[in-house]
Order: sequence, then C-alpha cells, then structure tokens
Amino acid sequence: MRTILAVALGIIAAIGGFVDIGDLVFNVGAGATFGYSLLWAVPVGVLGIIVFAEMSGRVAAVAGKANFDLVHERFSRPVALMTLVASLVLSFFTLAAELGGVGILLDLFFDVSPQLFALVGVLIVTVAAGVLSFEAIERVFGYGGLALLVYVVAAVDLDPDWSRIGHGFVPDAPSSTLYCYYAVGLIAAALMPYEIYFYSSGAVEEHWQRRDLTVNRLNAIIGFGLGGLLSVGLMIVAAQVFLPAGVDPETLGSVALAAQVPFGETGLLVAMLGIFFALGGAAIDTCFSGAYNLAQMFDWRWGKEEGIRRARNWHVTVLALFLGGYGVVATGIDPVALTEYAVVLSVIALPLTYWPILHAAGDRELMGEAVNGPIARTLGWLYFGLICVLTVAAPVLLVATDAGGG
Repeated sequence: MRTILAVALGIIAAIGGFVDIGDLVFNVGAGATFGYSLLWAVPVGVLGIIVFAEMSGRVAAVAGKANFDLVHERFSRPVALMTLVASLVLSFFTLAAELGGVGILLDLFFDVSPQLFALVGVLIVTVAAGVLSFEAIERVFGYGGLALLVYVVAAVDLDPDWSRIGHGFVPDAPSSTLYCYYAVGLIAAALMPYEIYFYSSGAVEEHWQRRDLTVNRLNAIIGFGLGGLLSVGLMIVAAQVFLPAGVDPETLGSVALAAQVPFGETGLLVAMLGIFFALGGAAIDTCFSGAYNLAQMFDWRWGKEEGIRRARNWHVTVLALFLGGYGVVATGIDPVALTEYAVVLSVIALPLTYWPILHAAGDRELMGEAVNGPIARTLGWLYFGLICVLTVAAPVLLVATDAGGG
C-alpha cells in the first residue's frame, strides 16, 4: 500500500511538472502546423526524461546526492560554475515564462488587466510555495493539473483518423527547417533541465532510500509516461481544431479554446484550470530548482523542510527568483515568445546537466548493486549523444526559423 500511494503521488507530481508552458507551446504549435507528423518526437523526448529521471532518483536514493551535488563533485570548479550560471539563467527565464502564463490565464478568467493579474499570479504562486509543505505543493498543483486530461478525452471525442495518427509516430524525412525546429523543440521541452534538478532534489527532500528504488522506477515510467500522453493529446487536438482552420495558436487563450470545440464552455473552463495549475506547479518547480542548484553548489542548507532559520539563504533565493521573474513579466514581454527561446536554448545546458548523472549512476563504487545495468547504460549514452547533437542544432534552427516564425 505504501508503494501504491507513493507512486500515485509521483504520477500527480509528474503531471504538474511535465506539461509546462514549453510543452503547451510546442505541442500545440506542432499540431497546428504539421498535424500528426511530429507525434514521434513526443515518445523520443519522454523516453529520454524517463531514463535520466530514473537515474537521478536512483542516485539520490542510494547516495543521497542531488544533481548539483554531482556537478559540484565531478566537474572542475570553472566548469561547475559555468554549469551553474547556465542552469540559473535558463531556469530564471523559464520561471518568468511560467509566471507570465499564470497571469494570462487569470486575466482570461476576469478580463481586467494582464499586468495586474501577472502580479496576482506571482503572489498566489509565491504564497503557495512559502506556506504549503513540499508534499502539499505536489498534491495541490498536481491534482489541479489532472484537469489537463480534458485534452486526452477531447482527442478521442473529435474522432480523428487513427491510421494517420499511427503513421505520425513513425519519423519521416524532414520536410522543412521549421519541421526540424519543432522536432528539436518537442524533444527539448520534454528534457528541460529543471525537471531533473527538481526531481533529484525532491527525492533528497523526501529522504528516499534504497527501499524506494521501485517507487522511483515506477514514478519515472508511469508519471512521465502519463505526462507524455497529455502531450500527445494536446497535439492531436491542435491538429483537429487549429490546422483545418488555419489558426496559429499564438496565445495560451487559443490553447484553452481548443477544448471548447468538443465540450463547450465546460471544456474551456476545465482546460483553463488545468493549464493554471500546471503552470503554477512548473513555476514553483523552476524556482526551487534554481535555489537548489545554488545551495548545492555552495554547500548551503536547503529545502522546504529545513525551515527559514536553518536554510535562510535557500529561502531568500527562492523569494529573489520569484521577484526577479515578476520583474521580467512586468516588462510586458510575451511569455510564449520567451518560452520558445528558453526551451530551445535549454539544450545548451543539457550535456552539462546530464553527464554527471550518467557518470554517477554508472559508478559501481558509489552505487554498488544499484549501478546502471546494460539497458540503462545503453539508453543513457544513446540519449547523451542525441543531447549533444541537439545542443549544436537548436541554436542554428532558432536563428534559421526566426524562433519558429518561418
């Protein structure tokens, strides 16, 4: 029963953290532009995050080390600092995009002022992060994120051509530079570094031990797999609703409207609630991730359960990141545009993020019998190679397509 409960909570947490503004933007944009032809990129990205999340959780359970503990130990000081700076910059701009998305969703509910509700959204998320316990944050934003399942139901209800959907899971030769850009964006959105920072640090916060290895494996496979199912649902709905109408879903409001087509105002409301909780949960994840990384790099006490007195620097960093994120939102920058840059450029930090995990999980002296087996080792190195290719391709495609503009 303990395992079943823990896995259920892990699934809920994965929904809140996996389907963030990056997944919303790229999955819906890909469906609206290329129909089902990019569905194959979703399982490619999902399998990658499952592989590395499982490794990072296993290292946390066996060795008690989160991701940036490994960066600190296994890189030279200059490389570790470079990794820290890259992770903080990318986490910060992702946080700003998530907070901007929360503000947009609130304004859609009340239609008063985007800037006013950007501030309200930041206050709601900041208070929730400060007042709620770590488990409560997972439950509140995770349960709320379950509303995104409306897109999976909508995908079935819209009666798509299932043979074409099946063909979409088979990669085709790239039809254009824009096609390649979306393929890279979809994979990168699934592999966002903050997911690993948060997952590994959360495992340490919850005091995982060797007995939790089964829970970790099931969390990674079932939790992120369910997040991938939501991503597929989003792309199918966009292909059914936006592509035939020639609509470019440039705003989160357009994304939410897709659920109104099959289910009316009820579908719209459920979709907006799901997006709100998913973005709010992702904002907390990214904020905590930045603070985790800084604290682990400089050996500060860190974590929600440590309290403000014992982990003052960590809590101050969390507050500073929220305030800084609002500062970016207050400039009026488009969160969707900011997201595209944050997601695609996040691949620059991926090799520096994932190599220490791969190295530590394969270290028999550190891991003992829990060391990587043949499957984990093979998949880990294959995905690390893919990550290195994406690191080179993503910035080129970003410039070549004008951030997806053509």
